[in-house]
Amino acid sequence: MPVPTVDKLRSVAEEFYNIWNCPNCVGAIGGKHVRIRCPKDSGSMFFNYKKFFSVILQGVADAKYRFINIEVGGYGKQSDGGTFQASELYHAVTAGKLKLPGPATLPQTNVMAPCVLIGDEASLFCRSF
Repeated sequence: MPVPTVDKLRSVAEEFYNIWNCPNCVGAIGGKHVRIRCPKDSGSMFFNYKKFFSVILQGVADAKYRFINIEVGGYGKQSDGGTFQASELYHAVTAGKLKLPGPATLPQTNVMAPCVLIGDEASLFCRSF
């Protein structure tokens, strides 16, 4: 998938606000276990809490449910937060290689806030960018 540009992420944030009333949101992140056969000599790396072998698909979607970033191959035993921390997306953001829109004022206020990814409590370990 192409790396999202700052302009694309601004557009995503605008859609999230217009559709979902969620300002400064550049995507919704989540993980899904994809069942696999146990890889040879993998031990328990791919065995998940649901009691089957899997790899994890991590996806970031825009406000209209379209993927803007995916990563496949996380170990089934990893949590969603651990998968995110091990992802190329996380490393690109924290290393400054993925340019994100800067902070913007929250609607109808003077409060500046950073852009955010939203997800369930398992997907993120509370971090804004």
